[in-house]
Amino acid sequence: MSCLSLLLAASIHVGLEGDYQNVHPHVRCEVEHSFFNSTIVGAYYNSESKVSTYVGQQFGIIEIGVVTGYSSYSLLPMLRIKKNGWYISPAYEKDNWGVVLGYEKKIF
Repeated sequence: MSCLSLLLAASIHVGLEGDYQNVHPHVRCEVEHSFFNSTIVGAYYNSESKVSTYVGQQFGIIEIGVVTGYSSYSLLPMLRIKKNGWYISPAYEKDNWGVVLGYEKKIF
């Protein structure tokens, strides 16, 4: 179990028109159930300069769950593929789809 990890991520938003915040401090708790499955819970400073909270499951390199804190909806699905700190996630804005590409580093 690695609860209360402090992470810092940097991201770029590809295919989106908005002016998004690209630095994301992140606090996370991960509870491992097996080598391949963990429950994840956390909070981060999102691309809209607001605090988002999330809960989900991690299956190997795939994270799925739900997230709060975005202006479009109060609760959104979350999907992220992450390997060696690098990640990619789908993104949606006003009838426009894109992706978020980033790198996340554990600080503590």
